[in-house]
Parts: sequence; structure tokens; C-alpha cells
Amino acid sequence: MERSPQPNVIPMKPPDVREVKARLLQNLPHVLRQLLPDGVVRAGKFIVGNVRGEPGRSLEIELHGNKAGLWHDFATGAGGDVLDLWAEVKGFDRKSQFADLLRDIQASLGAMPPPARTQPPARTSLGTPTAKWDYTDADGHVIASVYRYDPRPGQKEFRPWDAVRGVMKAPEVRPLYNQVGLRGADAVVLVEGEKCAAALIGIGICATTAMHGAKAPVDKTDWSPLKGKRIMIWPDHDEPGQVYARNAASAAARAGAVSVEILKIPPDKPAKWDAADAVAEGLDIAAILKNWERLVAKDPPLLRKTLPLFSIADLQRDSSPMPDDLIAPRILTPGGLLVFGGAPKVGKSDFLIALLAHMAGGASFLGMTSKRPLRVFYLQAEVQYHYLRERIQRLAFTEAATLFLNANFIVTPQISITLNDAGIEMVADAVRQRFTDGPPDIIAIDPLRNVFDGGGFGGENDNDAMMFFLAQRLEELRRRINPDAGIILAHHTRKLLKKTAEEDPFQALSGAGALRSYYTSGVMLHRPDEKRPERLLLFELRNGPELPPRMVVRTARGWEAISDYAERLAFRDHGDRQDAERLRKTDTIIRLIYEQALEGRIYTANQFAEGFENKEGLGSSRTIRERLSVLATKGHVKFFKNADDYGLPLLARSRQGYLCVDGMMLNTGRLIVPTHYKDPQSGEILPVLYAPGLPFSAAGETEDS
Repeated sequence: MERSPQPNVIPMKPPDVREVKARLLQNLPHVLRQLLPDGVVRAGKFIVGNVRGEPGRSLEIELHGNKAGLWHDFATGAGGDVLDLWAEVKGFDRKSQFADLLRDIQASLGAMPPPARTQPPARTSLGTPTAKWDYTDADGHVIASVYRYDPRPGQKEFRPWDAVRGVMKAPEVRPLYNQVGLRGADAVVLVEGEKCAAALIGIGICATTAMHGAKAPVDKTDWSPLKGKRIMIWPDHDEPGQVYARNAASAAARAGAVSVEILKIPPDKPAKWDAADAVAEGLDIAAILKNWERLVAKDPPLLRKTLPLFSIADLQRDSSPMPDDLIAPRILTPGGLLVFGGAPKVGKSDFLIALLAHMAGGASFLGMTSKRPLRVFYLQAEVQYHYLRERIQRLAFTEAATLFLNANFIVTPQISITLNDAGIEMVADAVRQRFTDGPPDIIAIDPLRNVFDGGGFGGENDNDAMMFFLAQRLEELRRRINPDAGIILAHHTRKLLKKTAEEDPFQALSGAGALRSYYTSGVMLHRPDEKRPERLLLFELRNGPELPPRMVVRTARGWEAISDYAERLAFRDHGDRQDAERLRKTDTIIRLIYEQALEGRIYTANQFAEGFENKEGLGSSRTIRERLSVLATKGHVKFFKNADDYGLPLLARSRQGYLCVDGMMLNTGRLIVPTHYKDPQSGEILPVLYAPGLPFSAAGETEDS
């Protein structure tokens, strides 16, 4: 048997450290995927959990520029260059095993699959590309490309090429276009598509776009190159262009852009008109960017000449008097923001009108006071004129207070206005013309929802949009009218669940995250029982004492405090007992359930229907069951499943348990308390949340009721 010839082995030349390192950096993304396969690319960095390659975010490796290959593990503090990383991952000691380290890298580079192709196939099923745009990093290295194909007349198709992975698809994280130009620019025009960006770049204007234009996935795009820059967004003249502009504005602001504006395209421009069309038409692009109307999504920060700093000693020595509260105790302070919340139809506007009128007249209101009559501007966008005057005419004041009220309380009828740039200017002009003796002390807006401008970030439930409204719109309105004015915002809440009302009622405000981090005080008007007229006032003061809740009620004389809430509860329980007694007299089924229990007999729904079929004028068992279902839906009949607690026989099979009604007692004199009720929306039998002292009618409230 012939011996196989020996392979022709060509020995590797001794490794050169500069050459090895250069080869690593040349193919860095490819190398890192082989070395740490569970890592991901985010915002120009390779991210992984640790040098063992576990998933996570602690270890970051720079992919581009002069810092390419540098890494840092934020969990351990370790870091270094790409050679240090290889040593840590493979277990080499760089000092004592440096030669072995280089040979291992050289051998691995020779064994690795070749790096991805830098170009796609010259021809695809769509034909030959008719245009190409390269996406590079800030140093000009190609990350991806977008190819345009025109397979048929009037049809265009775009295909992205991932130059790092060598596949005809978009990168995992999409880069922005023209990053080389972005790096040295202060102002950038963000357009929709590479054609528009290239047109502006061609006339000397720094421009960029997100990959795929209006269809760009915001959450998969790296917007970080826009940090610290002034951004003007030039959208296409269509609805997708407006959506793109709003989403891009939010993303640019979050990425740290100094300012963000959206250019408003004149309505006479044709559909889909864009920046490339403007260049082709020979328009003065610089004049457009300077003079055309725009929506301000983020204003540049106000520059301070100095940062005020105080030592503890400075603060301790300052004995100057505290500024007077506008509404005491610390409900509203000069320059402060009070958010007055409540669910729809709870009486917010009526309560707010009464509060403002009392403050304008120099009169106290439910324990809230002002040291002098205050000038009040009330911008309300909810109550029509005739119903507004009806509410105002119900207010009762002394003659002296009325004189102050007439001069100090200025209110709008129901108006439709948005507090954008134009709306703020309109309101400020109107206030200056009306308040000739001095600016208002209080600016009240009711409700926030009707005047809200989120700057393109979203609605009032979006915290970014809410923060924009508070910091950019509301503060600008205050600055234009009176920088020391206190602002009151009336704002809707979601329906306040029982658990939320007990634990954190102010979290029910729409946009609560931004609001609560910004306001100086909050007041909530809550209706604990939808069947009762009482309202509960809740307070949250940032700079004042903790105030206990106050129970108030609207009477013919206006809003009044209920001095003894326990007395009111007792009165309510007495009224509930009277209602239950009247119901027993008029409904045979409820009367029978109540009377039978007094004789020691209790029933399930089926037992009751069968036991009283064709008795007491009740009809068939089916009719009785249907009537019981209606009474349970209305809350007049509930159920209890803890029969053993009362010494009663347990039920082997019962979805509902035994029937019970309000005030029902056994022959032992023991009161039956329901454990379950029928949910009127779903029809499900649910457990009640019962607290001692609650009447029967309140024992059906759950967290969802």
C-alpha cells in the first residue's frame, strides 16, 4: 500500500504585532462575532455581558474611528485594546504569554471564514441597480448601502445592503446617512430619503436621512450622531411625511439634539413635494430654512452666565421673609404649578370656578386662603358662555368681595385654541390688553387636554410630550404674562380604582410621570361613592405640610366642608338601611330571602327557585332564577361562600354560594356579610373587597369596579 504523500506545509511567518492588530481592526465586527457570538451591535458599539461571552450590556467595544477595538467592562472596571480583549477571552496573560497570544490570533485569523463581501451581486431579480447611496461611519468606512432598482417604467424598488454581514438586508441597527458630514456640522437638515439628502448636500447644506425614509423603524435607527446639533426636519408633503417628521423629532430630541424644528410645507405645494424638488426648481434653500414657518419640537436651552451655588452656611444665614403663598397653605406658590385633577363629571370646573372666584375676591374657600385679592385669568375651553354665566351667577359673596371679583376675575368663554407658538402669542396679547393695572397672579387653564401641544412627541399620555408641553409651552406662556404667576392646570384622570385611591391617587393623572416630577402641588377631587354627593379632596404638596383629605359637598349655598365625616358616614348608613327596608317591602324575593334567614333557612339560587316555585305569586322556577339574576346584576342580591363561619352546612358544588341581601341576619342574630357578587359587566361571580364599617352597597367594590 502506497504511503500518502506528505502535505506541503508552508510555515506561517512570525507574527508582527502591528500587522495582527491591523487585521483584527480591519475586520472587527466579523472578529467579534466569532469571538463573542452572543454580542449585539448598538449605536456603533459591540455590546455583550462580559469576557465570557454571556448576554448582557456591561461590556462595550468601540467599532469605529480612532477608538475602534477599545473596550470597557462597566461591571468589573477591566478594559484595554483589542489585544487585551483577545487575551481576556482566550485566557492568555498578555505580559508573560504575548508571543503565544499573537500566534493564537494569527492562527485564528487564518482559520476564520473570509469577511463578508463589501458589494452585493452585480445583478438581481430586479435587474441592475440604477442608483446607490453608501451609509458610512464618521470615518468614512462603509456600513451599509441602499440600491435603487427600476424594474419597470414607473416602478422603483429600494434594497439595503449590509456591508458588515455581506447580506442583502438592512443592518440590525440602521445608521444615519452622511455621518462624515454630520461630525463637523452644528446644524443638520433631516430629510426623507437619500435622494433629498444628496440634493441638499450637493448645494453645500449638511443633510441626513434615516434608512428607508418615511418607513424607517425609529427604534432600530442609531440617532446618536444628532447629539448636540440643531436639527431642522424637512418632511415630504404628505401624511406619511408628517408621521415621519413627528417620530424623527421625538427620536432626535431623545438622542440629545440641542433643538428640533419641523418645517411646515405650504399647502399650495403638490402632494409628495420634497427637498429634492425644491433644489430642482432652483428655490433659495437657505431662505426657506430661515423664513418658512416651522413647528418647534425642542427649543435650545437658555444659556446661563453663571450657575448659582449656595453653601449650607449661606442658606442658614438667610433670614429674609418667605414669599407669601398665593393660595395658602402652600397650595399654590409664586412661580409654582398646581395640577387639579379629577375624573370626568366629578365637578372639577364647578369647583375650580368657585376656588378662583374666592381667591379673586379675597375670601377663604374650604380652608384655602390668600393674603389679598388676587388677579386671576381663567382660560377655559369646556363650558359654553351661557352655562358659564349660570355658574358664575350662583356664587354668593359679600359686597366688598364682589367689587374685587369684578375687577380681578377675567374668564374666557369656551374657546378652541392650542397653546403652540401662535396660541401663546394670542393669549398673551389678550391678557396684556385686559389686565391694565398689573399682570394676573394666577393663570388657570381648564382643561389641559383641550389646549395641549406635545410638540409632535405624542399625546398627553406620553411623558416626553407632556414634558415638552410643561417646559416649552406652559413656561413660555408664564414668561410672556408674569414670570411669578402661579399656574393651575385642570386635568382629567382615569377612573380612580379603590386600590389606587388608597395607595397613590395622583398616579391616575394622564401623563403622571412627567406631571408629578414637575408640579409643585397637586389636588384631586374624588368621588368615593358614585351614588352619593360627597367628594373627597386629596392633596400632594412638594413644599408644604402634609394635608389630610377633606370631605366636601356641593349644596345650594355652594361647596361646603363636611366637618364630621364619621357623622356623615353614620347618616349614609342610616339612609342605606332605609333604602334596603323600602326595597324589601316592594320586592317579594328580597323579602323572602331576608325573612327565611331569620328563621334559620338559607338557600342557593336553585334551592330558592325550586322551593318557592308557584308560591307567593313568583311563578315558575325558571322565572324566579331569571329574576334572581337581575337582582344580582343590580347589586340587591349577593352571595356568601363561608357558610362554616356561621355554623351552616357547606355546599359541595355551588359556583355562587348562598344568597344574601342587605341587613340579612340568622336566627342567632348574627349579620350575614357577602363574600361574592355578580359583576354587572362580565356576569362573573367575583370576590368582594369588604372592610368593617362599609355598608352592604359598598361591599361589591373591587379593584376593577
